[in-house]
Amino acid sequence: MLWTILGILLVLWLLGLLFDIVGGLIHILLVVAVIVIVVKFIRGRGKP
Repeated sequence: MLWTILGILLVLWLLGLLFDIVGGLIHILLVVAVIVIVVKFIRGRGKP
């Protein structure tokens, strides 16, 4: 589920860079998605 959302955000981000669609909003969402993945990765590694 999380990977699907990340993939969609990545595609929209690339479209935004190419066609300047939805400007800064998609960049903010992409940064939030990356932060969520990093937090999940760190928490997952902390468990035995």
